[in-house]
Amino acid sequence: MIDEPDSAVPRAPRRARVYVAPTDRLITRPFVVVTLSAFAFFMYIGTLLPLVPLYIEGPLGGGEFGVGVNAAVFAIAAIAARPVLGRLADRYGRRSIMIGGALIAAAGGFGMSQVDALGPLLAFRVFTGIGEAAMFVGAATLIADLSPRERRAEGASYFSVAVFTGLGVGPVFGEWLLDDVEFERTFVAAGCFALIAGAIALLAPARVVSPDSQTDDPNAVTGDVDRSGWRRYVHPSAVLPGIVLALGIGGLTSFFLFVPDYSREVGLGSSGGLFFVYSVVSALIRVFGATLPERLGPRRAVTMALSFFAVGLVLVAAVPTPAALWVGAALVGLGAAFNYPSLMALTVNRVSDADRASAISSFTMFFEIGSAFSGLFVGAIAQLADERLGFVAGAVMCVIGIIVLRTKVVPLVAPLTANATA
Repeated sequence: MIDEPDSAVPRAPRRARVYVAPTDRLITRPFVVVTLSAFAFFMYIGTLLPLVPLYIEGPLGGGEFGVGVNAAVFAIAAIAARPVLGRLADRYGRRSIMIGGALIAAAGGFGMSQVDALGPLLAFRVFTGIGEAAMFVGAATLIADLSPRERRAEGASYFSVAVFTGLGVGPVFGEWLLDDVEFERTFVAAGCFALIAGAIALLAPARVVSPDSQTDDPNAVTGDVDRSGWRRYVHPSAVLPGIVLALGIGGLTSFFLFVPDYSREVGLGSSGGLFFVYSVVSALIRVFGATLPERLGPRRAVTMALSFFAVGLVLVAAVPTPAALWVGAALVGLGAAFNYPSLMALTVNRVSDADRASAISSFTMFFEIGSAFSGLFVGAIAQLADERLGFVAGAVMCVIGIIVLRTKVVPLVAPLTANATA
């Protein structure tokens, strides 16, 4: 007979299962699980990329500025959620906020399938923004936790293959399912991808002991960081790399927002193929050139990324033909392949284990800052002039990003590591 526990004695809390990440291996089962969950989730986001602008400009009659406001609302919701997400990830685990984010985002997708006015649609875009922020912070932090320090840019490259492949394949699926009239069923299908992402995330580890905490790495960052004032909400190590990221995302956002309608204007028809080309180019570079960001260093890699963005956008604006759109999509894909991994690794390697979730939450917040600012900025320009000038405005943001990168983030006179100024 088993004795019953004394009810007067408090029980110890159940501890979450801890996964000890290998110090000499990058691709593990948890790494694959997190990556697959991210792919499913960004299939959801990708399906919405052409769907929401077409719905706003078509049935809802919101115009180009309405498309820009939609991007800004999504981004502002994600930005508002970011300060708490890093703390929640530390307290409840990365997996918990991945699952919570997927469920919130799914509710947004299902809700958008039932609206017939711009205001309610924007309300459900808030759900999508919060869900995307939670999923991205949880997944990106887990990937960093699982990656050896010297392979973090490589790990971020593989992870971003899932993110940007979802962003590229999702529009193809969305355009096919939409067939220009079936908005409701396409929104519902998008929400199902978010649910699938949450289900896959259940298989991820609740807690991870990172390789950094198991080794005596002389390059590891230790010590306290001043987190007073504004630093309580935004990690200081993420600010400058984040600004460069935001400027690059501004260029990418102009492509995402206006290509669905612009491709029809120049006689191409569906934009799904353009997103697919962008996605395939980006994925191939990241898979077969995953070590390139570390070999090139952030200075060279990010300069290349922003240059590809700018040239692709100017080409699309200057030459209004289907051929220019195809080439522009490939150039934007090349830019996307190099931009995020280098900046993410640069940020993560500047902080300690204890600050990692907060730094990644702050850094990835600049995705939404870039989307919000550029959504309003290029949306207003396109509304006042035309979409082609909106592409040019995105290219200008990329050029400013190169200047900030090379003068403030990784200047030649102050290298961070042996590779920092390369």
